[in-house]
Amino acid sequence: MAERFTKSAARNIFYGGSLFFFVTFVALTIHSHYYIRTTSTDEATLSDSVARGKHVWERNACINCHSLLGEGAYFAPELGNVWVRYGGREDAEGARTALIAWMQSQPSGVEGRRQMPQFNLTDAELNDLVNFLEWTSRIDTQGWPPNQAG
Repeated sequence: MAERFTKSAARNIFYGGSLFFFVTFVALTIHSHYYIRTTSTDEATLSDSVARGKHVWERNACINCHSLLGEGAYFAPELGNVWVRYGGREDAEGARTALIAWMQSQPSGVEGRRQMPQFNLTDAELNDLVNFLEWTSRIDTQGWPPNQAG
């Protein structure tokens, strides 16, 4: 082996390494996309109501205060597992009623507490938003959030 690289050897190592890491990056991207589509996301229950609920979430900028699956602000609670916290797996109708009542009762006027603004959502918007939160609770988050309280 020569004591120093020639220009062509250095060029071949550079191009070979670049090609190797590019192919690895593309393979990992494809694997991640496949995993999200087939394993972590409940695509079978993705309905028009869930999509409308996401639009309600975005239109009212809920992410400016809440986090959803770890993304967003930390002023208000994580909502990726709010359906589970309200008992949605055991009593879906009770959880739906409680979440809607909570959103309709805001702001509560309790002194010294953070207050959620009243967005005056219609019944249809509230149901769509709850459907969206229920759907997000079924995403395989691999243990996120780390505690049940959000």
